Amino acid sequence: MYDRLTASDIKKMEEEIRYRKLNLRKELIEDVKDARAQGDLSENFEYYAAKREKNKNESRIRFLERMIRTAQVIDDSSNESEVGMNDRVEVIYEEDGTVESYRIVTTVRANSLKGLISIESPLGKALVGKKVGDKVEVIVNSSYSYFLEISKIEKIDDDSEDRIRSY
Repeated sequence: MYDRLTASDIKKMEEEIRYRKLNLRKELIEDVKDARAQGDLSENFEYYAAKREKNKNESRIRFLERMIRTAQVIDDSSNESEVGMNDRVEVIYEEDGTVESYRIVTTVRANSLKGLISIESPLGKALVGKKVGDKVEVIVNSSYSYFLEISKIEKIDDDSEDRIRSY
């Protein structure tokens, strides 16, 4: 399966790989050496813990490299008045009038507890390309859907919260 990633996502992954290879890997190898020097390995918890952390780091590096290698790079630009990648969207739920704010991101950065909604999710799919004032049907599955209205779109430049333009 190919993950849909932006150039910014890939850049962040490459930075993490570089950090893990150049900094963290050296530290973890030293930890393993130090723990090994403490003597009997059969009862040396520190040695096994250090090995586990070193292996976790190597596994994370392989995972990130595979994600980058198999990624489908998508454009994160959008029309100024439409919901697109990295935009913060304020919506009003038709059922009860509740107002919520979400940010549209790629699947690797999605975190619903922080309001980061994947463009692959039913809500993300329903919102992308819509404008302020549009009423949107979010189809969860064949037997359940709900309606909401887009009340505000904030364009977030360069994947940072620093430069926000509201529409």
